[in-house]
Amino acid sequence: MVTFSLNQSVTDFSIAMTSGRIFTLSDLAGKNVVLFFYPKDNTPGCTTENIAFRDLYSQFMGANTEVFGLSRDSLRSHENFKSKLELPFELISDPDEIICTLFDVMKIKNMYGKKVRGIERSTFLINSSGQIVKEWRTVKVNNHVNEVLEFVNTCTSQSFKNR
Repeated sequence: MVTFSLNQSVTDFSIAMTSGRIFTLSDLAGKNVVLFFYPKDNTPGCTTENIAFRDLYSQFMGANTEVFGLSRDSLRSHENFKSKLELPFELISDPDEIICTLFDVMKIKNMYGKKVRGIERSTFLINSSGQIVKEWRTVKVNNHVNEVLEFVNTCTSQSFKNR
């Protein structure tokens, strides 16, 4: 299976998301996309990260940038999490790890001395032409969303296309 990496065009894909909708990358042509991968709904770090994206969402939208969160949780879990946090963006459900594998975010992690396979918290910025222009891996939640927004704001449409 091919994985996506920095400076590569992302092949179109479709997958289920909240609000009964289907995420299809090609539907977002002409817009930048922030796709952030997080381990699990209703956990402290993931809640904090989603709230940070929620609180800065209008600024992302003002920069022609759509935001989507993705984890392996079910759509039902995502719907509850989205409602509880009043998230203005959709959450993508990837229980079969198809998109997680494409973006190479599934890693062996050490949880309380035990090795477990899970999502490595990661964020990708895809430009309006469908190319990955920035990736953040092994993300620490504190100030991460501000860093992503700052990067988005410093890039012009032309620089997005040529990065």
